[in-house]
Amino acid sequence: MLKYDTIIVGGGAAGLMAAGQSAELGAKVLVLERMNRPGRKLGITGKGRCNITNTAPLAEFIRQVQPNGRFLRSSFSNFFSDELIQFFNNIGVKTVIERGGRVFPEGGKAVELVKSMTNWCKNRGVSIKTNFRVNSLITKDDCVVGVSGIFEEKGKKEDISFLANKVIIATGGVSYPATGSTGDGYKLAKSVGHKINPVWPSLVPLETEGTVAKRLSGLELRNIKGAVWIDGKKAGEDFGELSFTDFGITGPIVLSLSRLIVPALKENLSALPDRQAGDRQDKDIIFSIDLKSALDDKKLDNRLLRDFNEKGKETFRNLLSGLLPRVLIPVCIQSTKIDSDKLGHQITSNERKELKKWLKNFNFKVTGHRPFKEAIITVGGIDTNEVNQKTMESKLMKGLYFAGEILDLDAPTGGYNLQIAFSTAWTAAQNK
Repeated sequence: MLKYDTIIVGGGAAGLMAAGQSAELGAKVLVLERMNRPGRKLGITGKGRCNITNTAPLAEFIRQVQPNGRFLRSSFSNFFSDELIQFFNNIGVKTVIERGGRVFPEGGKAVELVKSMTNWCKNRGVSIKTNFRVNSLITKDDCVVGVSGIFEEKGKKEDISFLANKVIIATGGVSYPATGSTGDGYKLAKSVGHKINPVWPSLVPLETEGTVAKRLSGLELRNIKGAVWIDGKKAGEDFGELSFTDFGITGPIVLSLSRLIVPALKENLSALPDRQAGDRQDKDIIFSIDLKSALDDKKLDNRLLRDFNEKGKETFRNLLSGLLPRVLIPVCIQSTKIDSDKLGHQITSNERKELKKWLKNFNFKVTGHRPFKEAIITVGGIDTNEVNQKTMESKLMKGLYFAGEILDLDAPTGGYNLQIAFSTAWTAAQNK
């Protein structure tokens, strides 16, 4: 039975970082990856561009992380965005900073970043064994001393075990399962007593009621504000881009705000079995789009008054062409119930008020979210109360460490989640 200093379970962002860093510290390292090549999910992040981190200050970064951003203070203090950017520069990946502090590889290709990280690991002597699924941890006297699993190649399967002084689980969550994130790490951790907080998809597209989104499918809106209202109370808002699909809405601000919406949807689905359908009080979840976020109510009203006066002989339909994308015009007419052939100077103050209200509150009732296979990250996972924040070692089992998305830590889009993965992996690698 072969023995290594460190075994990494999972060859994604966290796994590769932990492997290379461990090897640089002199460890004999083995990465066990269940897919046929490492870094598959990393290679498709950021629409294939890979938003590796964000330049937000440490305090702001921690504030963005749920449910316990303070858990990362030690890791971030030692290996944060500046160190990560320098690391990539050192292995040949130059970076650029874009809007919102988002940091990308200069070449704009995530697959090149994966290749560079993989080569970095191999050049430092890391062994990477693909097509290997770890199905159990080997323990002795409350200490993890190795792993067992199945190696599958060309239709043949072989049971293999490896011994190690430390095992780092970096299997990710359950989002994008086609890339290998299927929840294996949760099962391994649970088998040795770890608590797994409930998991659900996050940074995920949303499904909406009715056919309006489907009618607008393909339309992309920029520089708009989106807000989430749950039972009549504003839960959050964001500014940026949004697009419509056959099932509902997606885009950066939708994905970010889905972190607030999915838990509310889960509450709607968790009614007690003995409650009758008529007694169930589901939360009312509204996604509101402000199509004219640059204008407050008064400025927008003045804009409409000016248009209706200066172009008073034009029809309402034609006037809308200066306010909205073409495909949105029939939706606006139907929603406001203003006659499309009515002339500008004939539009009443009440009709103008109704139009203004619709432009500032283009609302969709959210009925669901897309599945894990379309989610960017997983909420929930290993309870961080059972992990040493300074080392990422389990408080329950010596020799067992965690890194990346498997931990119950998540953040909005913008490079935050990958920084969490890289920082926790770097920390896990430091302790021999």
